[in-house]
Amino acid sequence: MSALARYFRATGKSVAGYDRTPTELTRQLASEGIVIHYEDSPDLIPVPFRSVTNTLVVFTPAIAADHAELGYFKDHHFDIYKRSQILGLITRQKKTVAVAGTHGKTTVSTMIAYILATGGPGCNAFLGGISKNFNGNLVLNAKSDWIVTEADEFDRSFLQLFPFAGVVTAMDPDHLDIYGTAGNMVEAFNQFIGQIDRKGLLLMKKGLPVDRSKLPSQVYTYSLKDSSDFRADKIQLQNRKYHFNLIGPGILLKDLSIEHPGLLNVENAVAASALAVLLGLDHQQIRSALEKFSGIRRRFDYHIKTEKVVYIDDYAHHPQEIEATLLSLRELYPDKKITGIFQPHLYTRTRDFTDGFVKSLSLLDQLILLDIYPAREVPIPGVTSEMIFRGVSIREKIMCRKEDLLDVLRKSEIEVLITLGAGDIDTFVEPITKLLKEVDKG
Repeated sequence: MSALARYFRATGKSVAGYDRTPTELTRQLASEGIVIHYEDSPDLIPVPFRSVTNTLVVFTPAIAADHAELGYFKDHHFDIYKRSQILGLITRQKKTVAVAGTHGKTTVSTMIAYILATGGPGCNAFLGGISKNFNGNLVLNAKSDWIVTEADEFDRSFLQLFPFAGVVTAMDPDHLDIYGTAGNMVEAFNQFIGQIDRKGLLLMKKGLPVDRSKLPSQVYTYSLKDSSDFRADKIQLQNRKYHFNLIGPGILLKDLSIEHPGLLNVENAVAASALAVLLGLDHQQIRSALEKFSGIRRRFDYHIKTEKVVYIDDYAHHPQEIEATLLSLRELYPDKKITGIFQPHLYTRTRDFTDGFVKSLSLLDQLILLDIYPAREVPIPGVTSEMIFRGVSIREKIMCRKEDLLDVLRKSEIEVLITLGAGDIDTFVEPITKLLKEVDKG
């Protein structure tokens, strides 16, 4: 939503909006001239935006159906579109690369955008995270015919996209509150694949359950090490930086490197560099862009990195994402105590994937577990963080209210700390960083 707000502001439109709570991102938007308020009240809609004839209303499905301001716009017959519909209209104006997947899509799409932007044709981009290289989630280039965008499966949003090139990173079950079953979700992914230009291309993680009747003319697979069209070879970790070769059909790109930690991000780099190869980019430009890629805020995002204390913040909120993140962390810090603070996101996700959360969070040495962040949902009777807490097998585990978190941390021996979740846990990053820096000095 923030990228769309910035897009319309950049095209000369007046932009205003509602958000649930103030964040660093909303403060940045306000500094860019976007008017934001935080109380759901039609009275707070700025007067210029109450004109039906010249106001476009865009909403995300994360907004509850009983939202008073959305109800006002509906009752007064404004032009109302979902975020995904607007993104679909914008992307149809140019050649689009759309990256889908239940995890990995933000990193892969941001890598692709950075490779295209720094070498070759340039690009426009609507990204799902804040790129450290771009210092934002929107890239505009009027001279480029390309758009890179994240294709979000939530609410079937990606079915508004008809890209020239598609990338699919994963189809692990998620958003079962929307899809009902994992099979329905896979069916939606196959519908997305069927919307790729027939003369275009698909790059997908090897082994995904795709419908072969819906594939475009060019189809390639990728993986970390397995036999696939594109894969990594001779992976080495040197000074916490990965080096690898990219093997593809008739190509060998030697000594690619990425500082973004974790083998999962090596696989993401394989996907991004493979797509760039398929689009005809110069190999040296790919190599240079990957080497300079700085990552994404809230994706294995370092805030403290000293010999005494390490603190990382990460957006992971699905069991498989958490497992991959913690295995990467263990690889980087094999001899350190790893403490994780996890805030479950959504009652339905907690209910549907309790066993997965138990398994992944048991990889920690110490767990501090917060209450569920409800987002758009109302509570489900009997569904609480306790469901996860009871199953986690490690001895050091603490149930904690948000207001007690800093006090709990003060009493803990922290060597490596990671905060995990997609709710409002990011609002603790700054106070946690301040607290741990004091500990580091001591």
